[in-house]
Amino acid sequence: METVRCLRARDVEYGVALAWQHATADALRASSNDLLADEAVALIEHTPVYTMGARGGRATVRGAVAELPAPLVDTDRGGDITWHGPGQLTMYPILHLRRRGVGAGEYLAGLEGMLLDTLAAFGIEASLVEGRRGVWVGNDKIAAIGIRIQGGVSNHGVALNVAPDLGWFAPIVPCGLEDAGVTSMARVLGAAPDLDTVADAMRAAFERRFDCVFVDAPADALRTPVGMAVSG
Repeated sequence: METVRCLRARDVEYGVALAWQHATADALRASSNDLLADEAVALIEHTPVYTMGARGGRATVRGAVAELPAPLVDTDRGGDITWHGPGQLTMYPILHLRRRGVGAGEYLAGLEGMLLDTLAAFGIEASLVEGRRGVWVGNDKIAAIGIRIQGGVSNHGVALNVAPDLGWFAPIVPCGLEDAGVTSMARVLGAAPDLDTVADAMRAAFERRFDCVFVDAPADALRTPVGMAVSG
């Protein structure tokens, strides 16, 4: 069973996390280590930001971009516009899928299963919707998925609404879907679960789905992604 470095951090600016992803993915692609020892996963709570996927456009912003209450950042992930910020848990797996023998479809299914497992641990019955990426409770999306695979290595990932202020989504058409809403674990459960407890459940679900064991890495590894020291 492979080990994967895992770091956990709060109040992270999106640009810092994006630079870490690119640097870590570049290092993994360049590595000759067939044992996947350079794989890593970040579990992050961002400062408020809107991100636009490679297939998106400004038409999914309701009103002027300049009037958005947080910065808008264009990214190279799949999908359209979404929001990240306090109360939402994002996970960025940097995995060498080619060395694992995992195709894009299998990888996406693994991420979806991980999210379903995480929500089930809190008694939430979520589901998948044919033709629509992400995880849903009824007609409301509770978790978004947007990835990119380059040179066999994954980056970007998933965003689970634990207990955010859902008003942040009002100025946009989330994921470009006019006929769907957004929800959170807090709204479904009637109370906000502890974010760290949700992160622990997500870690355990990821380990099961991707047959690995996490080894904790320090949060400051976000700024020194290559050759980071490991603790724990």
